[in-house]
Amino acid sequence: MAKAAKAAWKRPGSPIGKTGPRKANPKYKQRSGQPWSKDEIKELKSLAKHNTPTGVISLKLKRPPAAISSKAQREGISLRPVNRSPYSRRATTR
Repeated sequence: MAKAAKAAWKRPGSPIGKTGPRKANPKYKQRSGQPWSKDEIKELKSLAKHNTPTGVISLKLKRPPAAISSKAQREGISLRPVNRSPYSRRATTR
């Protein structure tokens, strides 16, 4: 006689319904929803200028990546890498 499969949220190790330190207050969400200071905007501009990835910026500023990208768009800051071509233009060797 075969056992019936347990529901996903009842299985050990399932992330569904899990509580604990992983969901409590991760570093990138500590300042979520709070107003931006002028110093934070300056740091965002500086990090974006140095081609810092959005995920790293979110950890440094302790805000979600979506908040970083939306604030950058509102401020007119480009998060795209400066040193990359928009198209795949490799030099062909013939």
